[in-house]
Amino acid sequence: MPEFEKHKVAVDASAAGLRLDRVLASALPDLSRMRIKALIQAGLVSGEEGTISEPSFRVKPGESYVIVVPPAVDPTPDGQQIPLAIVHEDDDLIVVDKPAGLVVHPAPGNPDRTLVNALIHHCGDSLSGIGGVRRPGIVHRLDKETSGLIVAAKSDRAHTALAQQFADRSIERAYRAVVWGVPQPLIGEIEAPIGRNPRNRRKMAVVQHGGKPALTRYRVQRQLAGTASVISCRLATGRTHQIRVHMTHLGHPIVGDRLYGRARQAKGASATDRAIVQAFERQALHAELLGFVHPATGQSVRFKSDLPVEMTELIVVLECLK
Repeated sequence: MPEFEKHKVAVDASAAGLRLDRVLASALPDLSRMRIKALIQAGLVSGEEGTISEPSFRVKPGESYVIVVPPAVDPTPDGQQIPLAIVHEDDDLIVVDKPAGLVVHPAPGNPDRTLVNALIHHCGDSLSGIGGVRRPGIVHRLDKETSGLIVAAKSDRAHTALAQQFADRSIERAYRAVVWGVPQPLIGEIEAPIGRNPRNRRKMAVVQHGGKPALTRYRVQRQLAGTASVISCRLATGRTHQIRVHMTHLGHPIVGDRLYGRARQAKGASATDRAIVQAFERQALHAELLGFVHPATGQSVRFKSDLPVEMTELIVVLECLK
C-alpha cells in the first residue's frame, strides 16, 4: 500500500510574512498550490505551535513547517445522466458537441458532473480503457468554458489510432473565436513556445526557455465595429490553452477570458448591451470543426458545429459598438 509522504520546509528571511500555501508551493514544485491549499485545510500541515488550517497563515523566518501528503487516489468515475449533444456515434467512437461549462474529466475541484461521467452513463462498459480509469475514452480535451466538438474512443483500437493522429498532427481542428481589437495582419500565424507561467502556476504563457513549440494559424473573418473581431484559428500543435495564450500574446485576448484577458468596457453601447458583454462569463472560443481518419474504416470524416446562441448574441452586440 502506498505510504504517506512527509516534507519539511524551513523558512528563511526572504520568505518572512508570506502566505503558507505560497511558501510551500515554491518549495515543493511537484505539488500545485491548489493541492497544498487543500492539504492545509485538511489539517495535514503543522508548524512549531501545532496544526495550521489556514492557507493564508503568514510564515515566520527560522521556523519549519511539515506537510503530510497522502497517496493519490485514482477513483473510477460513476456514470451520471447528463444530456449529451451527440453529433456522431458508432462502435468505435463518439463525437459530442460539448457545451461551455462542462468539464471533460474529473479533476480536483470537479470530481463529477463531467463529460466522462456522462459518457460512462451513455456508453456503459464500451469506453476504451487506455485513457485510464479517470479518463476512459478521452483522447483530447477542451477547456471547461470552451464549447464545441470533442471525440472520445469506444474501443482500444480507436483510442490508439486517434491518439496517433493527434501526436502526428494530422487531426484537422478549427476554432471560431471573438477577440478584442483587430489582429494585424488579418491573416497570419503565431509561432511561439508555450510553458507554465513562472509567476502564476494556474496560467500558461509564451516563454523564452523550457516551453514546447506551438503554432496557431488565424484569419480575421469579420471586424466588429473596430472594437472586436471574429477570427478562425487552426492548430498545428495542441498545447494547453494554446489559442488563448497566443491571442493574448498578440495583444488580442479572447472576449470573456477571465484568466488571460482583461475586462474591457463596451463603450457606446446601451445599458442592456453593456450588461450582455460584461455578463459573458465564458471565453468566446468554439471548436467548430473536427476531422480525422476513422480508425475502423480508414475514411476521412469531418464534423462541424454551429456557434452556440450566446456567442451569436455576443457578436450581434459587439457589431453595434462604436
